[in-house]
Order: sequence, then C-alpha cells, then structure tokens
Amino acid sequence: MKKIVSGMALSMLVAASLVACTPKEDTSKTKDEPVEDVKTVPLSGEKDKYLSVVDVEYAFDFAKGLEEFKTNEKLGYRTAGSEAEHKTGEKIEKEMKEIGLTEVTKDAFKVDSWEFEKADLTFTDADGKEHLAVLGGYQVNFNTDGVKELEVVYAGKGTAADLEGLDIEGKLVLIDINQREEWWINYPTYQAHVKGAAAVIAVQEAGYAEVDPDALNAQDICGPDDAPAFSMSQTDAGSLKKALEASEADAFTVKFDAKSTVKMDGEAYNYYGKIVGKDPESYILLSGHYDSYFAGFQDDNAAIGLMMGIAKGMIDSGNQPEKTIIFNAIAAEEWGVSNTRYDWSTGAYNQIFKIHPEWVGKTFANMNFELPAFEHTTQDEIRSVYELNNYLTEFTKQVPPLPDVYKDGISVVSPLRTWSDDFSFGIAGVPALRNDFQDSEFMHSHYHSQFDSEEAFNAEALKFHLNLYGLLTMHYDKTAIVPLDFTTRLLAMKELMDTDVFDQAEVASNSLTNEIDQALSAAEEVNVKVAKVNEEYATALKKEDADTAKKLYEESRELNSGLLAAFKYAEDQFVRLTWEDEPIFPHEHAQNNVNHLSASIEALQKGDVATPLDENLSAIDNNWYAYAFDKEVFTYFTDYVIKAPKEQLMWGAGRIVDHEDLFDTIQSLKAKKDQDKPDVSEEIATLTDALDRQKALLQKTVTEQTASVKKLGELLTELK
Repeated sequence: MKKIVSGMALSMLVAASLVACTPKEDTSKTKDEPVEDVKTVPLSGEKDKYLSVVDVEYAFDFAKGLEEFKTNEKLGYRTAGSEAEHKTGEKIEKEMKEIGLTEVTKDAFKVDSWEFEKADLTFTDADGKEHLAVLGGYQVNFNTDGVKELEVVYAGKGTAADLEGLDIEGKLVLIDINQREEWWINYPTYQAHVKGAAAVIAVQEAGYAEVDPDALNAQDICGPDDAPAFSMSQTDAGSLKKALEASEADAFTVKFDAKSTVKMDGEAYNYYGKIVGKDPESYILLSGHYDSYFAGFQDDNAAIGLMMGIAKGMIDSGNQPEKTIIFNAIAAEEWGVSNTRYDWSTGAYNQIFKIHPEWVGKTFANMNFELPAFEHTTQDEIRSVYELNNYLTEFTKQVPPLPDVYKDGISVVSPLRTWSDDFSFGIAGVPALRNDFQDSEFMHSHYHSQFDSEEAFNAEALKFHLNLYGLLTMHYDKTAIVPLDFTTRLLAMKELMDTDVFDQAEVASNSLTNEIDQALSAAEEVNVKVAKVNEEYATALKKEDADTAKKLYEESRELNSGLLAAFKYAEDQFVRLTWEDEPIFPHEHAQNNVNHLSASIEALQKGDVATPLDENLSAIDNNWYAYAFDKEVFTYFTDYVIKAPKEQLMWGAGRIVDHEDLFDTIQSLKAKKDQDKPDVSEEIATLTDALDRQKALLQKTVTEQTASVKKLGELLTELK
C-alpha cells in the first residue's frame, strides 16, 4: 500500500491551498445518498455454513507464517523479486493446493528486483560510547563492500537552501523529513545526489512512524537507483546529532556496513488458485499482495491470511459457486520498477494488463485486501469504484455485527485511490473495491515500520472481514449481471464542475451537463432492468429451479458484457490523476489551474506577492517542489512523468493531463516578496500566458469529456 503525501502542507499554506490538495474522493462520498433499484440476495443456509467454519486462527497463523523468509535478518523485508519474496510465493502456492484450490498457477513477470541485506551504522556518541544504528532501506544500489568509514553532515531538511555552502561530496547527509506533509523522499535524496553525496539518511520527524522514537520507516523511492537513501530512527538520530555537535574535529566519521542491490529485469511471481464454478469463464477475483517492508504483518500478511481464510472457509463449507472464484496472491506491490513516479502495484499492473488481460470483461469484481486485521476506525469502510457504491451500501445491511469492533457499522466511499492494487484492476476494466484504512491513525503510527507486527493484531477485526468479504463473494455469486450503477460517477462529475471557472474560461457547461443528464436517464433505466433480472435469477436459485436460473443467466450474457464494456470505457475516459496521484475527472486538472492562476494574477495586480506564493502557485501541478529544490531536481521529476515510455509509467500512463512549469516565476516572486512595491509585470505576463493555455486546455478537455459522456450514454442506451 502506498504513499500519502499532500506535497503542499507547510505552515505557510493557508486554508485555500489545503482545500486544493484535499483528495477529491472525500468530497464525493455517497453513502448517505438514497439507493434505488439495487438488490442484494439474502443468504441463509450457505451463509450460515460459511460463518460456522471460517477460521480466524487459521488466517492469523498463515499470516504470521509469511514472516519466515526475509532479505534482512534484523529487520525483515520481502522485497520485489528477492529470494525471500520467491520463497514466500512458493509457500502460498503450496498452501493453495493443500486447502483444496484447483488450477493453482504461477505467473511470472519482469521486475527490477531488490535485495536489502543490511545497513548498520556505527559511531562514537557524545559520551564516548560506541553506538550501533540499524537503518531501514530504500530501493537503491549501495554497497560498502564491508565496513567503510564515511563522513556525516547534518543538512536540515535537505532542501537546496539547506545544502547551500555545505561540503557533502562523498559524504552521508543526515536529514529530517515529513513525507506526509512536505515532500517525498526522492526530492531531497536526488538534491543531495546531484551535489555528490554518497547517500542520504532520512529521519521521520512526523507523518509516518510516529508510534515510537525507535521506529524506522520505509517507503517506495520514486527515484533512480543510483541516488541512495536509508532511514534512521529518531532515537539514533538524536544520538548522532549530539555527537556531531560535540565533535571538535573538522569532520565526523562513522563506520557504515551496507548492502542494497537493485537488478534490472529480474522476475517476480503472482500465484492464483480457483474454486471452479458452474460457469468457468465468469470470475470473482480476490487479491492481496505478499511482499512487504519489515515484517509487514498488517501490510500485507494479514490480507493474504484473510484471502486464504475465505478460500478455506468456502471449501470447508462445501460451497459450490455459480461463478469461478479466483484467489490471487500478488508480488511486487510495494515497489517493482526503478525510477518512475508510479513504482508500486507492479505485480497487479502486470497481472491484469499483460498476463491475464482476458480476465477483463469476465470478472464481476475484484476484492483487494490491505491491512485488514486492525480496527482502523469505529466505522468499517469499503472503498470502491463509483459504479459499485450503491450495491455495496445495500449489501452492508446483511453483514452480521460483532460486539467489539466497528460499533458505527460500515460505510461505502468512492472512488478508488491509487495506493493499492485495486486501482490497477479498476482502470483495466474490472470493477474493484477494497477494505479501506487510509484515514486512520495507524497510517501515521505503525505503517511501513518495524512496529507493523502481530502486536497490532485485532482478532475481531479480522473475523469481521472474513465474514464480510466471504458473504460479499457469495452475494456476487448469486447475481446474473454485474450490479454496476453509473449514476454515482455521473452525479460526482456534475458536482465537481465549477461553473464560475467554466464561465471565466468561456467554456459552455450546458453541453456537458445535458449529456450527463441524458446518460443519467439511460443509466437509471439500465439499473431497473439489471435489478429485475438479478432478482428473478436469485429467486430461481433459491427455489433450486436450475432450468430457469440457467436460462436467465445465459440470456443476460450480452447485457453483462455490455455493462462491463461500458465500465471499462468510463475508466479509460474519466479517470485522471493529479501530480499528487489523486484521482480526478479530466476537466478538474485545468479547472484547478485556471482558478489558481486567475487568483495569482489578480493578487499581483494589487501588489500582493505573498498570496500567490503562499496559497496559489504551489497548488498548480507539481510546482510545490519548486519552492525547495533546484531546477535540475524539479525538472528531473517532471520529465520522468511527461517523457517516460508507457511501460515505465505502468498504471500512471496517460493519467496526467498536462503540466505548467512555473519554476522560474516562483523563484522570481520569492526574490521580490519582501521588496517594497516590486515590479511584477514580467511575472504577470508569464502567468497570463499560462492562464490562456489552461483556459484553452479546459475548453479542449470539456469538449472531449462531453463527447465521452455522450458515448457512455449511447452505450447504456443500447443496453436498455
């Protein structure tokens, strides 16, 4: 599971810019909207049989057993393409066969493999005692070939200003970082790299690993393998900083023994097994990833335990499904491809886009699991694609409560975020969902640290999810047609149109609004039709009227295929990303930029330089990073999105709409911020040109989006 970083939340930013970087999906939750024409199938005998045999202890024991293999003996790590990951996959494969899954398959794919063996740093502390700091690792190449003496320099946050005047050539650079609120590790690491540093050692001052001062943290690197970085605990960093301050020598030397190896074009393996149903060509797909940082008990051992527990429960209960249920253990989620912004979910991307693209159009749903054995909040959340929201909201009423967890029930929120494997399945055309976790305190405290262990285990939470997702699988199995409701996406699109910005850009909103309304009408009619067929099908199954059930199922194949094709079209046309990896509709990119560029120009015309700097320019594309890092660094991490080949970008390919480079303008305004009545005519002219480009982009985007909505409406009309 992946990164949480706003990229623009320093104290200098006020509420307006914070609103701009709030995830869009939080503004479009739909759990309180009325649900119409949505039917789920009440289960009795099958449900009771499954609930009576599902085994929490089995799920826990298997999850815990995944810690057997590790790349780093002190810290764990089952990294992408490593021997430890390979052996863990073989363990899962063997278990799949033993519990009774059939057609167990091993799928190979290319990965930039990573073995993190060690990173031990020894120094003499301020009291004259030898101090050993065991460091966490990032996916980089760095090998001291045994113990090597290196100098250490403390460089604040590692920004361009912090490094100015420091001699860091060939040295270790110690920095403080808050990856949640400020910037990702790749920026200060590359900044030090271009200045000749041997490596960066990052200390999480907040944002992640807050559980304990001894906590280490690991994240995906999102940068090149030859710009090394490691992580250090606050406790060890405190001792090292004191030793640096107390040192009277010109240089402070430490002993470093580290080995981290990235090899291009290695291999990793996804595994899946099946419970074959009456229809071997219609699938319900359950998934979780088995690579990890540290021990990874919640992220993601427990998810594999949950998935295997559901499989075993279904087999042990004698469940004979209508559709074929696939249980997919996925490698290389935490990382997998070097030097790309989108370096996670590599295994899932390969599985659905390259290895089994034939699953698209045949899979009713992907249920992906992450961190499922901890009560993150008092209300359990299912996060799904828009089209499943209403169905899932109705389904949650069927889930039996447990007394000690989730006292506030279950909510369903949309759309998916990019931080886990379900996003790759979703954009490929498989309606996807996951158990959500991202807004919890666990993400600040335990996540991606050595404290993500069985100590953070809640048996009731795991049991609740075994019940919930086992029952949901059965509900899906009793539907003839995938229950996709397109009204939720269309309403969200309409809600996220800023007509004031449209008017400013001379973009007529009526055409898009009218097409949305027509598509909504068609979607509502399709909903009625789908609900009717699914209700009749469920009734026939309940009455054990096999002939009627088979007839309804076969007659609905064309409608089912059409709905899945329409869903894939919607994902292709309407899912775009911000430069902070948040899903947006296509028009939102230019809409946001027009808004902030207009506000910046208006403020500058009044002689106000602070407001554009503090509130607006940082909210445009990735220009936040222009405030703290050199142009070489800024340009490098811009170009590797804009100019990289599709296979390097994987699931992020084509999702960024555009880029407005304001680096020079921001630097110029920063220099003039404290001047009395500065001349900002040149900056106004530059921003006006950018505004004109973004207005034109908004016009173009809205025209294309209008045509796409019209096409979606036509696809739905054909299904009526």
